[in-house]
Amino acid sequence: MKKIAALLLTASLAACNQQPSQVQSHEQQKPTSQSQMEHAADVLAYVDPFIGTDGKGKTFPGATVPHGMVQLSPDNGRTGWDWIAGYFYPDNIIAGFSHTHLSGTGAGDLYDISFMPLTRPFKRVQTEGGPADGTIVSHFSHEQEQASPGYYRVRLQDYEIKVELTAGARSGLQRYSFPTTATEGVVRLDLGYSRNWDKTVATHVEIIDAYSIGGYRKSTGWAEDQRVYFYSRFSQPIASQLLFVDGKQVSHTQAEADNIALELNFDLAQSQSKDRSLLVHTAISSVSIDNALANLEADGKLLDFPGTLAAAKDAWRGELAKVRVSASEDNLRQFYTAMYHASLAPRLFSDTDGSYKGPDGAIHQAEGHPRYEFFSLWDTFRALHPWKTLVDQARTREMMDSMMDHYRVAGRLPVWIFQGNETDMMLGYHSVPVLVDAYLKGLTDIDGEHLLNAALHSAKQEAFGLASYQQLGFVPYTERKWNVALTLEYAFDDWAIARLAKALGKEDIYQEFATRSQNYRRHFDAQTGFMRALDPHGQFRLPFDPNAYHPEDYCEANAWQYSFFVPHDVAGMIEMMGGSAAVSAKLDAMFGTEQALDEFPEWISGYIGQYVHGNEPSHHVPYLYQYLGEAHKTQRLVRQIMHELYTTAPDGLAGNEDAGQMSAWYLFSALGFYPVDPVSGEYVLGSPEVDSADIQLENGNVFKIRTINQGPEHVYVKQVTLNGKPLNGYILRHSDILAGGELVFTMSPQP
Repeated sequence: MKKIAALLLTASLAACNQQPSQVQSHEQQKPTSQSQMEHAADVLAYVDPFIGTDGKGKTFPGATVPHGMVQLSPDNGRTGWDWIAGYFYPDNIIAGFSHTHLSGTGAGDLYDISFMPLTRPFKRVQTEGGPADGTIVSHFSHEQEQASPGYYRVRLQDYEIKVELTAGARSGLQRYSFPTTATEGVVRLDLGYSRNWDKTVATHVEIIDAYSIGGYRKSTGWAEDQRVYFYSRFSQPIASQLLFVDGKQVSHTQAEADNIALELNFDLAQSQSKDRSLLVHTAISSVSIDNALANLEADGKLLDFPGTLAAAKDAWRGELAKVRVSASEDNLRQFYTAMYHASLAPRLFSDTDGSYKGPDGAIHQAEGHPRYEFFSLWDTFRALHPWKTLVDQARTREMMDSMMDHYRVAGRLPVWIFQGNETDMMLGYHSVPVLVDAYLKGLTDIDGEHLLNAALHSAKQEAFGLASYQQLGFVPYTERKWNVALTLEYAFDDWAIARLAKALGKEDIYQEFATRSQNYRRHFDAQTGFMRALDPHGQFRLPFDPNAYHPEDYCEANAWQYSFFVPHDVAGMIEMMGGSAAVSAKLDAMFGTEQALDEFPEWISGYIGQYVHGNEPSHHVPYLYQYLGEAHKTQRLVRQIMHELYTTAPDGLAGNEDAGQMSAWYLFSALGFYPVDPVSGEYVLGSPEVDSADIQLENGNVFKIRTINQGPEHVYVKQVTLNGKPLNGYILRHSDILAGGELVFTMSPQP
């Protein structure tokens, strides 16, 4: 494929003021020549928010800013696995534009504060999980839909209304362009929307003045105590309104109930806009309507669509400028879309005054830093957080403070938190390796003793199988599902505690947790070569089929995918499994043994044999060949995964995006290295897919990656040099990157 140099990421003033009409549609946005590339507005042209909206990705295409509180995006009005992010690319209806969305998760929630512009009469269709009398919707087509960072546009065909979305840090701005023949426009607010995902427990709305409304939606679901307050300002006065409480019209200007809908009527004949446009600017808060108003005012550019859009795009330019890449056209699109997705979580949660709803239900104050939420730690400890320690160090500090704030209020470190709630989703105490990694890299001012005490509290709980783990050295299958996975992941987290204790000079704690980190050995069956479930007496569960999907013992996986989860002690694992030759043969068998696909749920996806890239537990496995002296197998596999399991189509992600983990794997691997042990400060070399990359480090240094003889068939690495000297072995250190310099890969078509 023709190679194209990446654009300089310093945008011109004209590019900064790019108008929405310049944003390209999903079908039109691929430049066809180098000349067109050079005249594209900037690097934002290589981000496609539609990637991941089809298939397994579960991403949303709407408008947001890096790590923003608001994700203003369309919803199809259906419930089910395919609509976890609210929008599913194969669908052809839109039911509203709501202000909160999850990115690539395995469960649905949010979709709060949903607006829909309409003209009468309304179109209703029956939708999965919708009300009995049908859902108010409009049809749309992808040919009349566009998206880029900070911007989304679609035409609602049933009403001939053009909808445009952009966002600030805590607010979303919508622009509706009604037909020029329309004399009245309707904006419908549905506070009961998504009630089939999570139960609405209370809603409130009030007409504040001729231009403003406010209210809240409180719900319980995955986030058990979710509170979203809002304040909305319109660009022209409300002519009249219809208020519906639990489906019945009432003659009030405010109401509180389980389910409220508000229809606001606007006199379009009085519109000062030639295209009969109406702006709706909405900010949200977890605290109060007044705080939502303060957030709206703090975001600035009130009802200024071009200004808000320009600011959103500038924020994304700054975020994507942290890595400047030269690569093929497809790889540029994959890389910068991955950077985009990796910058959606964790996300801002505290208001402009620092207040936020805490996990105890009370209102708290973030001191000296903003509060972040949406920590999908079972996924993101592996690569997303290590990625942020390279390219987002200042924000990493704030995120570590946020996790410790959670510990202060909730009494334990977070497991999987969002919207001020601990969901206890998934397993492990993976906030520990994330915090320890940041501490050892000097990216937090948290006192080491305090951090160690918090980590020890997590490790010495009795819930989640930890009582048995501490007593027996493993979690028995008679006690809990996912028992093998629990032991293996606890062992890794224990290694993180051991590393922290060592750094603090706590030799007794180091020895205790270094020993605990060896508990992975308890599950190994030398006869079969797999990690297997144990009863309380240490006897393996029978019968045993390593190829079968076995969620009782392995978290969303089988024995193949979890048997290599020993990222902290690969050398010990190799010795335990019989040496390099035996492990090499076992890995070969893993990648060569076909899955019984009909036995696996649809969220287990992205197969190469028994390797599953669409789920996280085996993300490090392709890099294990490096430890066996078989670098060429790692190189071939990582390039195969990047080529086959990441594409630029809407279904271009092989599995759930999982808050950035899927993208972070690609970002590291495309640069040529990956954090197999994400608490070690070391990266294992692979095979870079880019031609070159410059990482702009926050300390002012630049780390350069260059390839010689790069090409689609040149997947093998002949030589690696660091600052002009051969790099011995297969390890690149975090400190090497921070020092700046140049890493050069010489590529070859032969191993």
